[in-house]
Amino acid sequence: MKTLYIRIVITFILISIISSILALAFSNVYYFEKLRGYNEQKILKIGKEIRALYEQMPNLDLDNYLSHIANMGFQIYAVNSQLQGTFYGDPFKHQQFEKENIRRVLEGETYHGVLEEHHLLMATGFFENSIRNSVGLPVKVNGQTYALFIRPNLEQQIGEVRILLAVLLGLTFLFSLVLIVILTRYIVKPLKKLTEATNKIVSGDYDIEMDISRQDEIGNLSRHFTHMAHSLKQLDDMRQEFVANVSHEIQSPLTSIQGFAQAISNKEVTPEEEERYLQIIEEESRRLSSLSKQLLTLAALDKEVGAMKRVAFRLDEQIRQVLIVTEWQWTEKQLSVELSLSDIVINADPQLLYQVWLNLVTNSIKFSHSGGVIRIEAFVEQDIIVKISDTGIGIPKSELPHIFERFYKADKARNRSRSGSGLGLSIAKKIIALHDGSIEVQSEFGKGTIFTVRLPRL
Repeated sequence: MKTLYIRIVITFILISIISSILALAFSNVYYFEKLRGYNEQKILKIGKEIRALYEQMPNLDLDNYLSHIANMGFQIYAVNSQLQGTFYGDPFKHQQFEKENIRRVLEGETYHGVLEEHHLLMATGFFENSIRNSVGLPVKVNGQTYALFIRPNLEQQIGEVRILLAVLLGLTFLFSLVLIVILTRYIVKPLKKLTEATNKIVSGDYDIEMDISRQDEIGNLSRHFTHMAHSLKQLDDMRQEFVANVSHEIQSPLTSIQGFAQAISNKEVTPEEEERYLQIIEEESRRLSSLSKQLLTLAALDKEVGAMKRVAFRLDEQIRQVLIVTEWQWTEKQLSVELSLSDIVINADPQLLYQVWLNLVTNSIKFSHSGGVIRIEAFVEQDIIVKISDTGIGIPKSELPHIFERFYKADKARNRSRSGSGLGLSIAKKIIALHDGSIEVQSEFGKGTIFTVRLPRL
């Protein structure tokens, strides 16, 4: 299996090769469209100047004249009317040539070899060292016509430039490959660290160090990954704390049940004590049953098991039903209940919202002094707002940010039977969140508490 490093290296090499091929192809098109005609006209102009100069001094020896011209950086092939040719300057590498082209020049035509010859790569034709890649002109010498084929001797004129260019391109490509192999390691290195960090998280170690100072996609990925690791650590801590809290909440009533049951079984108690112990066992059993139901409810809400069954119903009637169900509790404590409920129709899950109102009302009853007041308001502004307030013991300011945490109890000083499991408000907040709403709390220690629930309208 190829590693990402090898894949990136191969990709960059292929990009370099393909880029070179495309550059050559576009250069070929540019030469064909722009430079070929210009190059031919330039050579033709030089050829005409050579011919004109000789015609102005016809007494010059042709061989001597062409030899000097060739020494100036040209390759010349002169052919007389008997088709006998002589080369001047460096010989042509390719000397195959159609005699028909020679006859045409001897008859007075001009041979445009640069334009007439075709190659697979036209740009390479510029460097082709052959007679056919030249310009042919007729020249009169002592009344006899010569065919003069001329082209620049590129090896002599720009030979060093060609070598330098070839070395430059070759070294550029070679250094590109070397740099690709080296620098790709720096691209892959953060990903290797990311893999190592992933393995650490899998093994339960969330203390990872990533380079989050980079301002690119990898730096952004590192920041998100670090944030994810911290979130997972918090989640793992919460899970462990949750297990510990559940174990503690279950262990305490079980210990009480076991101790009292053992005392009764050993006949170590009086009939009055036995009756009181049985009552305690019953209460602790109810606590265990309530705790298990709340845990199941919380698990179902976390997983959002099943879709909520939203229906339209009267919210004010539901709150009144909760007060009827809890009437014996607030009556027993001689609490006054003040209602201000508008006629409100809401589209929600009635069973889930019922748990919210039941929890908030029972909390107000539980933590209110005898003879206190519970006030419930429900009205519509932009949202549906329900306020449940009491004149109870209140919640200390330092405890307010934590009251919706699972198993958190702000009333640690009171006995366990009054304080409950610490899951009720967590369940209420989760249900309200599932309805796209919010819950807020205001409290002053010793004076009372106000819970404000906001739910979206129909």
